[in-house]
This record gives sequence, C-alpha cells and structure tokens, in this order.
Amino acid sequence: MAPTFTRFSISQRPESAFTVLAVARQLMAAGKEVIELEIGDSPFPTPDGALEAGIQAIRDGHTSYGPSAGLPEFREAAAAYLNEEHGLSVRADHVVAGPGAKTFEQLFCEAFLEPDDGVLVFSPYFPTYAVNIARRGARMVLSSLRASHAFRPDLDDVRRFLDEDARPKAVFLNSPHNPTGGVATEDDLRGLADLIRGRDVAVFSDEPYDCMVWKGRHRSLLAEPGMLDQTVAAYTFSKSFSMSGWRLGYAVASPETVAILEVLTNTALSCVPPFTQVAGIAAMRHDRRSRDDRMRDFHHKVKLLVSGLQTVEGVECLMPGGTFYVFPSVAAICHRYRITSHGLAMYLLEGADDRLGVACLGGECFGEAGAGFLRLSCAQPDDRLRDAVAFIADATTRDARIVAYLAAHPEHRLDATYDGTRFHGPTR
Repeated sequence: MAPTFTRFSISQRPESAFTVLAVARQLMAAGKEVIELEIGDSPFPTPDGALEAGIQAIRDGHTSYGPSAGLPEFREAAAAYLNEEHGLSVRADHVVAGPGAKTFEQLFCEAFLEPDDGVLVFSPYFPTYAVNIARRGARMVLSSLRASHAFRPDLDDVRRFLDEDARPKAVFLNSPHNPTGGVATEDDLRGLADLIRGRDVAVFSDEPYDCMVWKGRHRSLLAEPGMLDQTVAAYTFSKSFSMSGWRLGYAVASPETVAILEVLTNTALSCVPPFTQVAGIAAMRHDRRSRDDRMRDFHHKVKLLVSGLQTVEGVECLMPGGTFYVFPSVAAICHRYRITSHGLAMYLLEGADDRLGVACLGGECFGEAGAGFLRLSCAQPDDRLRDAVAFIADATTRDARIVAYLAAHPEHRLDATYDGTRFHGPTR
C-alpha cells in the first residue's frame, strides 16, 4: 500500500505559465507553430561580463558549499548596487542570497506567519503567493486591483485589513506588478508605510521587475522611514540581467530578519552555488549598460504590443507602468461568445487554427480579480509580436471555431458576467 499524500500537497496546482508552456511545447513538438507569450522569461542572452565570470568561477573551483547567507563579496556588491540604483542605504548584513526571488516568499512566511494569521494580498497576484501562505495555515485576504486605478494598491483596503481583521500580520506587495504592470507611486508607498509603521505587521515587497519601470524610476518600500525593520524585499537577476537559468537572487531586510532567513535558507537549501554569485557580482559591477540596453528593448516591445492590441475589436489595453507584460481586458469578447478568459487563452493556443497558435494566460490564472483579462509577455521578436496581434484580431472573429472549441471544452463556458474589467479613463 502506498502512503497517502497530505491534503495540502494534493490541493496545490503548479504555476499556470508553466502548465500552458507544457501544452505549447507539446503542440510545437507535433508540428504546430506557436507564438509563445505565456512565460515571463527574457529572450536575451546573459551579458558577457556575468557569463565569463561564471565560467571562470567554475574553472577556479567555486563549486563547493558556501555561506548560507551568501558570499560576503556578493552581499557587499548587492548592497552597493541597490544603494546606487535605488537610493537606499543598506549594508552587506542587510542582504541574504537566494536561488531567485521566489524562494523568499516561502521563507518570509516561515519567518513571520502562524496558523490563522491574516495576509493582505493585492489581486490579481502571482500564483505562488497563495501556496506559500497556505503552507503556514495562514489566511489570504484579497484587495482587488482596478484598471481604473492603474492597478495601484488601494490603501483604504489596507486600512480596513489592519483595523478589522482578527489577526493582521502581513502584506504582500508587488511593484512593478505581475501580471497587470501596475506601479505603486511614491504616495502609495508613503501611505502604506504610514499605515503599518509600528504595528506587528511584516511586508513582503516583491521587486523582481525593479529595472522595468517605464516612467520615472523604481521606488522601494525599503526607502520609507522604519520600513527596513518591517520589510523583506526580494530581487532577482532573472529579468534585469537575463539570468533566469542561473537561479540567483537576494533579499534585503534588517540584520535581525536576515539572520532568521539565513537559518531558514540553511535548513532548506544549504546555500546558493558560489559560481552563480560570482557571475552576479560581475553583472552588477560591469553589465549595467547591457542591462539598460535590454530594458529599452523591452519598453519598445511593450509599447508595440499595447498599440497593436488597442486596435483589436473587443480589447481594451492599458499601457503598463512597468514589467514586460501587458494585461488587456477581453471581457467584451468573452461576453460575446460566453467563454472565460482562460478559455479564450486556451482557444488561441489550441483551437483557433490548426497550424498556428498564440500562447498566453487567462487573467483568472492570477486570481478571481484577473478574470476577463489576458496576460501576454513581450519576450518575442517584434515581428512575432505583430503576428500575434494579427492572429488574435482574426481568431476572435472566427465564430464557428469558437463554438466548436466550447463544444469540445464545456469547462470554459462563461456562466456569469465579468465586472470591473472596463477602463474608466485614458488607455494610453
């Protein structure tokens, strides 16, 4: 007899982008052409400085265990980088290394959450937030992000959460925001800090897109007075430096919190490979010009995709404040055909055409507040982005195809009406 799995383990689902990626790759293996806009990965190569430093580090024998908090020189380089880039005042002992940023969601929850604690999450939200909060038996309390508010956090919801929840303990903040592209303003961050300062409340500030702010500069909650003591901010090399496969990131917090995260890192994964940290040091010190060139390329692609989608009937698309995603409302199309937005995304991939498909994600993959939207990544050549827009424009008028797809996939039928998905202001 095989042992039974826990209720927690069998109730979880993988991140939707990877599920759709698997379907797309299966179709491609069978001969279908797919324009992949589902996955949040950079299409650019790792910069030369980081690449050569990493290779040399392997040759030099940096392949053994290292300190759980990270190499001292990596922590020093990360602190200097953030101070120069984002105007912070942090030291090496404020930094702990990790395999990307995602692992810090789990470590944050282990450090701060007890069963039945309340955690405010702005929705739509990155799917693994829910899993990591559930791991601790805590409760996720949702605050909906609205297109009419440029997908910025609602501070009135924060105030209500702090005042009315039985056990308010944490806030998950993601700016620039995946999937919507919303960016919290300086006033938003100041207001949030004023609400939580001095309370027994911790903030997980998820900042992997810190170099993808399209107007002005990135602002971190860490810069607000007192917030270093109440915040864990997570960063990664995956987006800015095209190093997703290197699995390298770091978190910034008070030395007391870093000491806890170091122990949790030690017990969970021992350490981050030293050679990847050497590559990260080189990226931060020598590859910023390459990074900035790639960020300009991403900004161009975002504008290209937004301008194209704004010409498609039934689509409303806000220019994101950051990230390399666009998050258009497709509620009008969904209502016309009585198909969910996730169903529409799968139709574009599987059912719209036998030879070509577009892979993207339905907004409900990021929580109920995302229903009626699609998330599309811009990580493709310009001509492929144009082809994707043209395909979407045509595919969403193929009545017979959509009817046939719904007949074969009744689970994607829309039984309700999407609310809150329309824009109430300029879309550019």
